[in-house]
Amino acid sequence: MRPLQTLLASTALCAAFLPALALAQENTPVETKAPNAPSQQPAFDGQTRAPQPAETPEIETTVIAADLPQLWAMEFLPDGRMLVTTKAGAMHIVTPEGEVGEAISGVPAVDTRGQGGLLDVALAPDYENSGKIFFSFAEPREGGNGTSVASAVLTPNDQNSGALSDVSVIFQQMPTYDGNKHFGSRLVFAPDGALFVTVGERSDVETRNQAQDVSSGLGKVFRIDVNGDALPDNPFVSTADALPEIWSFGHRNMQSAALDGDGRLWTVEHGPKGGDELNRPEPGVNYGWPEVTYGIDYSGAPIGDGITAMEGTTQPVYYWDPVIAPSGMAFYEGDEFPEWQGAFLIGGLVSQGVVVVHLDGNSVAFEERVPLQARIRDVKVGPDDAVYAVTENPNGGTSSIIRLSKADA
Repeated sequence: MRPLQTLLASTALCAAFLPALALAQENTPVETKAPNAPSQQPAFDGQTRAPQPAETPEIETTVIAADLPQLWAMEFLPDGRMLVTTKAGAMHIVTPEGEVGEAISGVPAVDTRGQGGLLDVALAPDYENSGKIFFSFAEPREGGNGTSVASAVLTPNDQNSGALSDVSVIFQQMPTYDGNKHFGSRLVFAPDGALFVTVGERSDVETRNQAQDVSSGLGKVFRIDVNGDALPDNPFVSTADALPEIWSFGHRNMQSAALDGDGRLWTVEHGPKGGDELNRPEPGVNYGWPEVTYGIDYSGAPIGDGITAMEGTTQPVYYWDPVIAPSGMAFYEGDEFPEWQGAFLIGGLVSQGVVVVHLDGNSVAFEERVPLQARIRDVKVGPDDAVYAVTENPNGGTSSIIRLSKADA
């Protein structure tokens, strides 16, 4: 045992060292790997590799449910149970204790090839009165498939199952394409009741350029009402040959979307090899893909002319190279993690954890990572203010739901 004087001196030395350690962390980006495109430079300071915050919470993780079918999305019901979608095309209800009910009946057929399947789910703003839900899925069609949005009335039961009724496809991404990649998609209700729908550009060389074409529904954010119709103040309502449902364009594959505390939409889209982007989609704005990108092709070749800026396109608020492979997103407002108040929580498939992005106005001030050693497909803030992460194991076809809470001091 060390003498008391030595112990006190050691404690004092550690106390003096801690502020310097925190300062060093605060000035150090969490990403230390070499970028895939080292010759590309950010357009402004803080656009990538933001520093870590000085203080990060100690996290305790609890597995709520394991060995579930491969999940894609999760939404909390008003009674605290979780409604989940599976890639294979089923919906289930999971209790806070991890009990999983039988598949809910009435879900339409989905195309599960490649990245297809049953995708996002969102409760209608008036769900407690109407029981209505909305969900997106890879819809099998003559000549191929496409991302579609359906509405239905969910009637849950005491056995943690239930049924869908009045199922109606309200919106279809067009054109139909015979492919198996980049369906998107997330569904986000705005404070005014409008429904934002994010989709991909179907990945292939012959389709990706349509992200720049406002007569095509590939690579877009849409803004529709609950019947699937364009809102009258959408930016292209009066533009000849443009799809009136379009809100913004020039996107690659958006699998993350959430509102901030002011009710504004933010998205994170997959880049190719590098170039994942955080954007705040605004009406009529072109976000550049595939004309400009901070990524390169998987082959190592440049995308197009290999440029990162072009007149008429808008820069991402933030980008990642190497990628985090974003999926799922939540804005944190709660008491469990005061350190995360006003931050976005983004699921990372490749980064295998939750990526925490701290904002300063419309810019990223800090970035931190919560390693979970699993691909994270969706992230939600629970009614208890804890954070719930949906994992996926595509090789084993299984998922888990993990609860993140503050570790006891």
